Amino acid sequence: MANKAVCIAVLGTGSDVGKSIVTSALCRILVNKGYRVAPFKAQNMSNNSGVTADGLEMGRAQIVQAEAARIAPHVDMNPVLLKPTSDVGSQVVLNGKAWMEASSVSYYEKKDYLFAESCAALDRLRDQYDVIVMEGAGSCAEVNLMANDIVNLRCAAYADAPVILVADIDRGGVFAQIVGTLACLDAAQQEQIKGFMVNRFRGDIKLFQDGIDWIEQKTGKRVYGVLPWYKHFHIEAEDAVVIENAPSYVPAAAGDTAVAVIKLPHISNFNDFDPLMHIPGLHLAYLQQPQDLSAFKAVILPGSKSTCSDLDWLRASGWLDHITVFAENGGHVLGVCGGYQMLGTWVHDPDGIEGRPGSTEGIGLLPVETTLKAPKTTTLTDFSWAGQQGCGYEIHMGQTHLAGGQPLVDVLSRNQEQCQDRDGCVNDNGNVIGTYVHGFFDSPSVTRHWLRLIGLDGLQPEEQLHGPAGRDKAYDQLAEHAAQHLDIEAILELIDTTTSGEQA
Repeated sequence: MANKAVCIAVLGTGSDVGKSIVTSALCRILVNKGYRVAPFKAQNMSNNSGVTADGLEMGRAQIVQAEAARIAPHVDMNPVLLKPTSDVGSQVVLNGKAWMEASSVSYYEKKDYLFAESCAALDRLRDQYDVIVMEGAGSCAEVNLMANDIVNLRCAAYADAPVILVADIDRGGVFAQIVGTLACLDAAQQEQIKGFMVNRFRGDIKLFQDGIDWIEQKTGKRVYGVLPWYKHFHIEAEDAVVIENAPSYVPAAAGDTAVAVIKLPHISNFNDFDPLMHIPGLHLAYLQQPQDLSAFKAVILPGSKSTCSDLDWLRASGWLDHITVFAENGGHVLGVCGGYQMLGTWVHDPDGIEGRPGSTEGIGLLPVETTLKAPKTTTLTDFSWAGQQGCGYEIHMGQTHLAGGQPLVDVLSRNQEQCQDRDGCVNDNGNVIGTYVHGFFDSPSVTRHWLRLIGLDGLQPEEQLHGPAGRDKAYDQLAEHAAQHLDIEAILELIDTTTSGEQA
């Protein structure tokens, strides 16, 4: 008889309160203490996804948490992934594979089956590890959704996991967040919540002691710590809420050397460009409102979960004209995945994979044409660009065919199988390029080559802050930051007192 892993659940008073960060911190802290630890999120809604070593798709947040736990990501850590394609519809990725295109109504009809699949994934993880750190989604007290919720209190109850509730003091109303959440729950659900963490505090934490005392007296539950804001390291964000309402930016006025990323309505995998944020002397600006681009060194069109819809938005908003003028004047443009497709002449969707069947005219800066069709490509991809080797991943529907130009990179392997393939396209002038490879900038040598291409030879990525090495260092910094401000011993006691199931 072998004991199953104990579980602890990190739930929230709302979306973007810091659940993912706390989960990542606990994963690194626990693995540093000698536990075999894995993250788990039954259902994730995000267009930021990645690929596992066996070519399956899962949310980037759980990949980050797996990296923090120093283990390889596995789809059991995120069995259900919802990738929104519209305000009312999503692609459902189940156990790493595209499963169905669902409206909100049709998805809820599948909830019992999806909950069973999620529990089975959690059980498999519990057979392999000592501790599972479970992350919730949104608020755990959405009373109108709770009957169909498979990721918060219902999942924690299945795992017999004590719950720590995370609240965000920066958005205001932290006391109402905590007390109001409890008020929305029945007595049994309230009992699941053992205590709280207050996140994103600014100022002198000593001045919040009265607040801690009030919370503990009002609720009869413990505050396990208050986490201050941090600026000395960067952890990859779970979804695009961190770049909502991106402002205009003028590099010349700010005296900056800057690269622009167009913030598409259905932007995906924007963390592809995180390595550029750490290059001394370079500013990365996300732009939403159309503006003149002439002062930027390069413009990036990122991935999209709804390429045709975002193409229509570029055209209707006026962005298409700004991008075209920039490229025609010799400006450097990079398209990644959906952005690569948009740079072509046409995107065809004969089967209505992204919506209504039909064809959408592209920007026309690359001589390529795309047809969206199944099956979905999900690969870890090793590539070489002008002699510089990198490793990224591909997640896309459909195929893109060149009618001119040259391929951008040589593909050396996909999902650990060697191949001789080409990817992407370069226009005849060499200033417009596109690729399907996410994680393109994770390799410092690839980043340096791109910087030279856009005329920034003098800028150099700091290798210790770049790509996987930079992320690993940031997890250590996050763990140190959290350990300073959380009562880790009390959290360990909470885990140790949890009743553990057994495996036959």
